[in-house]
Amino acid sequence: MRIRALFIDMDGTLLKSSNKISRRNAEAITKLMNHGVKVFLATGRQYEITAPYHSHLDLKTPMICLNGASIYDGFTGRIAHMNPVILDEEQFYRVTNENSCNVMVHTADGLYCNRKSREVEEWTEESRIVPKYIGDLQNADYRDVLKYSVRTGNHGSQLSYMFCSGVEVIDWQDGFEIVAEGVSKWAGIQELIAKFGIHPDETAAIGDGPNDMQMLKNAGISAAMANAGEEIKAAADVVTGHHEKDGLADFIERYLLKEPAAPRVL
Repeated sequence: MRIRALFIDMDGTLLKSSNKISRRNAEAITKLMNHGVKVFLATGRQYEITAPYHSHLDLKTPMICLNGASIYDGFTGRIAHMNPVILDEEQFYRVTNENSCNVMVHTADGLYCNRKSREVEEWTEESRIVPKYIGDLQNADYRDVLKYSVRTGNHGSQLSYMFCSGVEVIDWQDGFEIVAEGVSKWAGIQELIAKFGIHPDETAAIGDGPNDMQMLKNAGISAAMANAGEEIKAAADVVTGHHEKDGLADFIERYLLKEPAAPRVL
């Protein structure tokens, strides 16, 4: 079956460690769009640090952000769909304070943090938008939380098991994330392809992290980056090159650019 849509993770996939898109990756994406394939970004990033790359690639498709907790219109940048997460915040802040965690609260209105960090500084530099609040988050006035990011310095499973009821938890090597129950990149993909009249078998997906697992398992064809962990590689159909060596372009050129060019459809 012909592939009609490609969903691309950003960090560790589209982007090099320098947060740059290589010329080869950009050119491969353009060629794919010229073949009539729709290209989407599907990322754990918030909108503000996704949109500049979306614009750079001249994409007009909706953006799946915050692991699928929010979807943004590709033309206006307005939020088209969001799925806020609700948890026991009293327990959450008790546990994260006792364990001296870096906590970032991603809301529909912006970012709230309990302290400054290199990660937050990098996000601010990329988006040119400062966090809404930095300090004791129990005193912050926020609503519509889309994702909690917790940096512990250890594998997320050491602490995330305390928050597994009624939410989705994603464990990373240095912490964990919490989104609403049922939220995932794949759930966001399903919503979008239904609107575009695309069958799941007509999708391709590529990524490197635990938040990519569902889309790699369910897409028509999927690729894990060489820099991905073994569990992520096992979830994909193929393993492509490293994100520092244009593994995304390798996947597009080898598996998706197989048909004569067709008029680009937006």
